[in-house]
Amino acid sequence: MDAPRPGPAAPISGWPTPASSAEATEAAGLFQRHPANPVVVPTGQGWRGAVTFNPGVIHHGGRFHLFERCAGGLRPFHCFIGLRTSEDGVRFTPVGDAPVIRPADLGSEYGSVQDPRVVELEGRFYLSVAYRPFAWASHPTGVGVPESHQVAYPGFSGRDEDNQTRSALFVSDDLIHWTFHGWLTPEGIDDRNVILFPERVAGRYWVTRRPSPLVGTQANHQSPPKGVMLAHSSDLHTWSEPVEVLRPAFAWEDNRLGGSTPPIRTEAGWLLFYHGVQTIDPSTRRVRYRMGAALLALDDPTRVIARCPHPLLEPREYYERFGLYIPDVVFPTAAPVVDGRIHLYYGVCDTAIALATAQLDQVVAFVRRFRVS
Repeated sequence: MDAPRPGPAAPISGWPTPASSAEATEAAGLFQRHPANPVVVPTGQGWRGAVTFNPGVIHHGGRFHLFERCAGGLRPFHCFIGLRTSEDGVRFTPVGDAPVIRPADLGSEYGSVQDPRVVELEGRFYLSVAYRPFAWASHPTGVGVPESHQVAYPGFSGRDEDNQTRSALFVSDDLIHWTFHGWLTPEGIDDRNVILFPERVAGRYWVTRRPSPLVGTQANHQSPPKGVMLAHSSDLHTWSEPVEVLRPAFAWEDNRLGGSTPPIRTEAGWLLFYHGVQTIDPSTRRVRYRMGAALLALDDPTRVIARCPHPLLEPREYYERFGLYIPDVVFPTAAPVVDGRIHLYYGVCDTAIALATAQLDQVVAFVRRFRVS
């Protein structure tokens, strides 16, 4: 997750605001938060000491494997990818004392690797990450998006234009040792929330994307709110131009959208969870992150079948509303399905990791009510 733009001050004219209703209440009740939340918290020391959040999670070999985004401090905000495992999906144990992926693995020891998503595809494991070559320094305000600034590093110009987020793909055969596979996005733009589909569609690999022309420390985007885009590839190296499939449509997502978890294949279509960001107060850069859901056609994921107008998860509990980095954030990044039940792992306030569960068939049945094609 990266800092959202601070505007607009009010919902864009003409965007409907779903009224409080039985449907909205039903949507909010699909996922049940685990009583042990947050299930993963910072250790209080080292590179995991300040924050741990926005994990990629896969269920394999009877265990949950959780790839956490961690940082030992905020100034500068160098992030690493660590690994934890669990038998029950709630009590996680660190695997080793060192990160499994470091910024230096992508070319800069001064950088930051962020927001991993992991899938099993054709017998191998693939993990996508966002990478900033030079980590920002961040100063939380307690009310909204932190105040950030560029840091002086050897070889760095200090310009926002030279420090954009690019997304990369790693591959592994054992979930512990990872090898750089290639870049998923081009240089010169900011592109994150790049998530690989867990299987080919029509013979091609697919990813979600969210390109932006420029993201600076003040997050002043000069373009309209961004949505979810898709790109495809025949070899996991060369990718098509992205095509927009979801754009902001409701007041609770007036700031931007982005893909959340790897899409889930169901008989009704690809279940896609996404995060929607709403601007609450631009003067304090206060925003709120929620989770929405849509269904995409199985044979053509650029075609949206259904889209729920209500958020399925929003900040409600204390750990979702207050934290070290930014308040009012639920940011799902993993949704492994075990015995028909979705295990939704999500970052809370860019500080810790929480878990909510739901029956897959119930979520799909609810979302498909809101057909768009």
